[in-house]
Amino acid sequence: MGFIFGVVMGIMVGLAIIIGFVRSENARSKQRSQLATTIASFAKMTVEDSRKLLLPQFYPSWVVFSQSQKLTWLNSHLTKIWPYVNEAASELIKTSVEPILEQYRPFILSSLKFSKLTLGTVPPQFTGVSIIEDGGEGVTMELEMNWDGNPSIILDIKTLVGVALPVQVKNIGFTGVFRLIFKPLVDEFPGFGAVSYSLRQKKKLDFTLKVIGGDMSTIPGLSDAIEGAIRDAVEDSITWPVRKVIPILPGDYSDLELKPVGVLEVKLVQAKELVNKDIIGKSDPYAVLYVRPIRDRTKTSKTINNDLNPIWNEHFEFVVEDVSTQHLTVKLYDSEGLGSSDLLGCAHIRLSELQPGKVKEVWLKLVKDLEIQRDNKNRGKVHLELLYYPFGLQNDFTNPFAPNHSMTSLEKVLKSSNNGTESNENENAATQKKKEVIIRGVLSVTVISGEDLPATDLMGKSDPFVVLTLKKAGTRNKTRVVNDSLNPVWNQTFDFVVEDGLHDMLMVEVYDHDTFGKDYVGRVILTLTRVILEGEYKERFELEGAKSGFLNLHLKWIPQPIYRDS
Repeated sequence: MGFIFGVVMGIMVGLAIIIGFVRSENARSKQRSQLATTIASFAKMTVEDSRKLLLPQFYPSWVVFSQSQKLTWLNSHLTKIWPYVNEAASELIKTSVEPILEQYRPFILSSLKFSKLTLGTVPPQFTGVSIIEDGGEGVTMELEMNWDGNPSIILDIKTLVGVALPVQVKNIGFTGVFRLIFKPLVDEFPGFGAVSYSLRQKKKLDFTLKVIGGDMSTIPGLSDAIEGAIRDAVEDSITWPVRKVIPILPGDYSDLELKPVGVLEVKLVQAKELVNKDIIGKSDPYAVLYVRPIRDRTKTSKTINNDLNPIWNEHFEFVVEDVSTQHLTVKLYDSEGLGSSDLLGCAHIRLSELQPGKVKEVWLKLVKDLEIQRDNKNRGKVHLELLYYPFGLQNDFTNPFAPNHSMTSLEKVLKSSNNGTESNENENAATQKKKEVIIRGVLSVTVISGEDLPATDLMGKSDPFVVLTLKKAGTRNKTRVVNDSLNPVWNQTFDFVVEDGLHDMLMVEVYDHDTFGKDYVGRVILTLTRVILEGEYKERFELEGAKSGFLNLHLKWIPQPIYRDS
């Protein structure tokens, strides 16, 4: 009996130990899981999150919440070697910038050169450094720098009438990011084959001009012209994506040099709700667009007078050298005739956001300043169609803006047999000749229905009809009137003969029919790019300028392309 009792007690104690052990392990597992969750949360914390938990005085001195490391040691050493750096850098800047400065020489000058260029005794101050690895192929170092130096820079300018003026560049203030690229990485000392340098970002560049022993104002516009030439030269000579390549080890490093990688096609469609800068009437807006802000790469639209909702539908083309960092900038101005224009607003979009070979339609909100956005004032928005087409893109997409897109097979045969057999050189010359793309076709538009249109009469109803206008061609059609309806159904189809598909637009306007006329309700503005590319599509469009409402449209394109010299 005692034996049995002992066995039973042993089993019970063993089970109790097992249960206790299992519970203990479960509790430890839960604690570990909670701890892992807490650690994961800490790992996701931003600097702003940490500052909500701890005041600055409680941070240990060794804690640094920044990818940019301090460079006190570098500034200390740079101060010691600056006299030697000054001598070498001054000559390098002079030889690289002077040819470009001459290229951007104002037309009122016959010569624009450096007669003296030294960087002075004050070295730049580096405020931080970031290291970026390039998938094992290279290493990029970005140095944040400030420079309020005392350089001695004198320009030797000569006017068209033979007057020579020495112009001093004074009070230079510069803030930016300097980029060094060590690439390719190799197994032999020093570990990289070449180093490239560039001004990655120019945040601020201020300076003043003064004629030595004279007055700059004696020649009207001279100061602005020279200042513009200097800024263009800096932008074109060293600002990213421009980079200078210095070989360290023998080899071919041509792939590191600046070269075009594709083309950005931009259609400036329209803008709306722009700021009115005029006391009498409305603003006269025009747009300035660029990928690189230098003179021969900047495009300007036509001016639309007295309109806060301008429609341009203009097409521009830009060369792209680095998709990962470049962006398109759009600035809208109010034209003041011969006077200086007022900035209405600006916007930009990174090219990395575009899918190669695919048209992207965007509305960009306009702001006062692209660098510092302090105000929330509504400055309107701008409507763009964007297409990034990299060289060598291999897919089924056809660039509608390319010159050979609209050449039919018959025209290709006629062209190639025009003079019998032609040499490759002549064919290349013909291909390179500037062409204007003309895309002809028939646009078929079905106005299906409207939804939730705003009421326009006292009974809470409306008598809507739609007017369709091909803007460039001037062709117009309209639907029947549907009485007493805010959700009318038309199902009417209209065909338009289009002579220039890429530069025409379809205006779809909704009106309310009255006994004594008509009341405007709202509109939809459509370019023909999408229907040309897709051939056919159906979509629900929101009415612009209306309190509410949508239009359901079906568009179809029947192409009849031709090719024409400009």
